[in-house]
Amino acid sequence: MSLKQFRFPALVSLLAALGASAMAQTAAKPLPSVSIDAAVVVLEHVHVIDGTGEPERAAQTIIVAHGAITYAGPAAGAPHPDGAKVLDLSGDTVMPGYVAMHEHLFYPLPGNGRGHLPLYGEMADSAPRLYLAAGVTTARTTGSIEPYTDLAVKKLVDTGAIPGPDFYITSPYLEGNPPIGPQLHALTGPADAARTVDYWAAEGVTSYKAYMHITPPELRAAIAHVHAHGMKITGHLCSIGFQQAAAMGMDNLEHGLIVDTEFVPNKQPGVCPGQREGEEALAKLDVSGPRIQKTIHVLVAHHVAVTSTLAVFESFAPNQPPMSEEIRAKAVLFPASWKDYMATRTAIAAHAKGSIMPRLLTMEMQFERDFVKQGGLLMFGCDPTGYGGVLPGYGDQRALELLVQAGFTPEEAIHIATENGATFLGIARRVGTVAAGKQADLIVVKGDPGKNIHDIENVQVVFKDGVGYDPAKLIAPIQGWMGLR
Repeated sequence: MSLKQFRFPALVSLLAALGASAMAQTAAKPLPSVSIDAAVVVLEHVHVIDGTGEPERAAQTIIVAHGAITYAGPAAGAPHPDGAKVLDLSGDTVMPGYVAMHEHLFYPLPGNGRGHLPLYGEMADSAPRLYLAAGVTTARTTGSIEPYTDLAVKKLVDTGAIPGPDFYITSPYLEGNPPIGPQLHALTGPADAARTVDYWAAEGVTSYKAYMHITPPELRAAIAHVHAHGMKITGHLCSIGFQQAAAMGMDNLEHGLIVDTEFVPNKQPGVCPGQREGEEALAKLDVSGPRIQKTIHVLVAHHVAVTSTLAVFESFAPNQPPMSEEIRAKAVLFPASWKDYMATRTAIAAHAKGSIMPRLLTMEMQFERDFVKQGGLLMFGCDPTGYGGVLPGYGDQRALELLVQAGFTPEEAIHIATENGATFLGIARRVGTVAAGKQADLIVVKGDPGKNIHDIENVQVVFKDGVGYDPAKLIAPIQGWMGLR
């Protein structure tokens, strides 16, 4: 066949057929990153932090059979099924897979912030692997830049063609005008907000995220249509304060106190005063004072969940996180992405004397503790955006460590990172804790996070649906590519 005869439709059909064939072949055999694929696996002599918030238990045994946990209890007297693969994991700890609630499949592209447009690239190859390697077995994408790619990645993971967590896909941002970047659609009013919600419900998303410049009428229309579809809506809001959003029926608010602009003097209704203005107004307040405590009371009374994203806020504090935490990031980042990250980090450090971020980070930590004490549902995620450096998976581990730094016990922090997210998603009967009858989504780490939370970084195996993945093998194919694809 000549090139002239080879028409474009024929080429598309051929490529589609080849792609489908490759996907089918990949899904039919174990992925190269799988290290344990036995029908029955016994994990002996482990510590268990079960995700409920209760103290860890020593000398435990976990039995996984055909993708489910069939036994979780004392090692003494535990059954030993015939033909099981038995692993002696003395010195290791088993936890539930993380249910991470502020995640993305995109990342800032190299060159942002240099007079160029702020653009984000889809990390369809890198992000799913990094999430799973770190122990994230369930992830909600809290805002989308390429929703069709997100939905396709979810399908590839669900069919076994590629490794990754169970994804819950959120719609494109419900953003007002002006949008913060050219990849976001600016809503034109309540009718457009309603239309956008309905359209993406039909396309297969399962949640929604309102964004910084959405107007009150647009948000009311979005909430009504989201709830009519039986779904939930979260938001990173600026034009609308937390108390007003709670009264309007929001299910979830992202980031916490740091982004709440209701404390800005003379704030215009429905107008974002700017994130910097909000932060400066907030820094003058006391978390224990009546204004912030009232906000907490209103959120709890309206059953509005809050998603903690301490890792991304830490990155805006001078010289944080410690460079020892960023060595892993450097190894997987595209060189130009690492260069951009270091340039911005250095610039932040150069202005350390006037930075209010350390104070805001401390305030956010107290806000989250008080919110939980008053009965609020706190979840976690890493938000791998900002100016870079906060990576999928690695950022989630850091976010968990910061929850402990905030004053939660390791068991409480792990509860926030597991069962709380599962509860919000309505899947707590299936995942989020280590218990007989649950899906075998488990993390095996070397050491004891109950005594040293940083041991969560020592991941040995991640089980998803009872299949064990090797973190090193998950990451090897994307070393040096994160930030590019």
